[in-house]
Amino acid sequence: MKKSYRKIFIHIFIILFGIVMIYPLLWMLSSSFKFSQDIFTSKTFFPRVVTLENYIKGWQGMSGYTFGVFLLNSVFVSLMCILGNFFCCTMAAYAFAKLDFAFKKVYFAIMLGTLMLPFHVTLIPQYILFNKLHWIDTYLPFIVPKFLGGQGFFIFLLVQYMRTIPRELDDAAKIDGCGKIGIFIKLMLPLSLPAIISMAILTFLWTWNDFFSQLLYLNSIPKFTISIALRMFIDATSGSQWGSMFAMSIVSIIPLFLIFVFLQRYIVEGITAGAIKG
Repeated sequence: MKKSYRKIFIHIFIILFGIVMIYPLLWMLSSSFKFSQDIFTSKTFFPRVVTLENYIKGWQGMSGYTFGVFLLNSVFVSLMCILGNFFCCTMAAYAFAKLDFAFKKVYFAIMLGTLMLPFHVTLIPQYILFNKLHWIDTYLPFIVPKFLGGQGFFIFLLVQYMRTIPRELDDAAKIDGCGKIGIFIKLMLPLSLPAIISMAILTFLWTWNDFFSQLLYLNSIPKFTISIALRMFIDATSGSQWGSMFAMSIVSIIPLFLIFVFLQRYIVEGITAGAIKG
């Protein structure tokens, strides 16, 4: 009897905690359907009159560019970052996990050391370098480092996962005539699919939500991504379009919500498998 009361209390606590955590999102969703003048003055949570005015105005964008332009920019940058991480991280992880070469442990230790560097330490040197390369106001500062092994965390994740694949499979593939590249393409990539999917999902989420670096390197409105475009709805010198910003914020989190609902299993499986078996 005591156990049942304890379970009920725990469930009630979790539900209340969940409501508190999700309340800001629900408030933003409700506000996106209110008239702008009612957002901060209305005493009710639900809109008195449901309107799509904020979504229509928000989608029209600003400076002659619709919000769809910024949406496509974010999709392009995110997909290119996923592609770069896929090519670079999988090959680097295969080398560290399965191949033998000189100073392998030293290189792996250096790679792990890059994980411990705070982002702000490399911020100024990176900006000076990209500025000298004339990469400012382009997408290259986000995409090129991904093709050059800039994400040490994903290399480490894939290394841990590939180490769990038995060596006997490598030997069997060699007997069948596979070289190192053949083993990588025909054996390692298919068997590492859960970790690769986790890497792709996390890359998409981190790139999609990135605000600081995109604010730092992008200057032209046509090249703005969603995170920067949302900021433009707020203007300290004139009237802010809170309703449009809330509406487009809801639009911008729809891809993240769908990924979390349908692919969260791969995130958990990919990370935990490498962590436990490694």
